[in-house]
Amino acid sequence: MVHFNTLEYTLNQSIALITINRPEVLNALNGQVFTELKTAFQEAINDTSVKAVILTGKGEKSFAAGSDVKEFAHVSSYEARQLSIRNQAAQQVIAKCPKPTIAALNGFTLGGGLEVAMCCDIRIAAENARFGQPEITLGFIPGGGGTQRLPRLVGIAKAKELIFSGKLINAAEAYQIGLVNKVVPLKDLINESIAMAESFIKHSSLILQFCKTAIDTGMQMDLESGLELEIGLWAESYATEDHHEGIAAFIEKRKPQFKDK
Repeated sequence: MVHFNTLEYTLNQSIALITINRPEVLNALNGQVFTELKTAFQEAINDTSVKAVILTGKGEKSFAAGSDVKEFAHVSSYEARQLSIRNQAAQQVIAKCPKPTIAALNGFTLGGGLEVAMCCDIRIAAENARFGQPEITLGFIPGGGGTQRLPRLVGIAKAKELIFSGKLINAAEAYQIGLVNKVVPLKDLINESIAMAESFIKHSSLILQFCKTAIDTGMQMDLESGLELEIGLWAESYATEDHHEGIAAFIEKRKPQFKDK
């Protein structure tokens, strides 16, 4: 297993738990964190024993309180562009992970931290979580996907309100606007995230991947093209061993034994 300096990578049976481990700076994101996040998710993708991934932050105060200001405080426009390209490359590995991904959000989830969280399929927030894209207060715009992913999740008008104002919102409001799927007590955050992951991975990993592809790729298409994509993947699922096992188990009134084939 790869050694990490800014992350912890552990396995809970078939679930990979990746923890951003910089609590002394509220898990602020720097170049090393992004590089290691990319590597960690690639590790989870390549490990056939891993069926889902949970991403969280170390401690009780913060998932990730934005990017590390020390890294970008005095960079040129060209250097800022390179930082954004590097960070977004790591985020795309998270976003394109073929396995279900859950962000377990403990505390501050701001700026780049929120952008990373939005790359995951599901977001579960602790009651103490706070969310925002406060980049405008520092005189720049979100550069890690915030202007693109936030409106896709909460709608254009609400995304503009949050990005234009730079204000923070609490977990209850984040749930109300659809930014997070669930709000739970902090002490239950990881167990609730594991429980949700387990509710996904009891099904065929192959069919889960088909579902994720249909939704994520379809959202980048017009409706007609998305429906064509769905038809193709639906038909392809009928050619899998897991489809035949699922039907047989239903008829025989037993639990299916999926082989991810």
